[in-house]
Amino acid sequence: MAVTTVDTRSFANGASFAGRTLNYVASVFASLAAWNDARVTRATLNKLSDHELNDIGLCRADIAKF
Repeated sequence: MAVTTVDTRSFANGASFAGRTLNYVASVFASLAAWNDARVTRATLNKLSDHELNDIGLCRADIAKF
């Protein structure tokens, strides 16, 4: 007679291993998307003249904050 057991235990906060892995992958992609958005914003702002930056209330030093 063969006996098969299935381990249905959950990890911390009731999350399964697969669920935690998917959450991790999603957070990595979200971080990459946020980094790329900031990169594109900085590149766009760097293309503006000092006069145009002043019109929107920024200076060159402010660009690094994005």
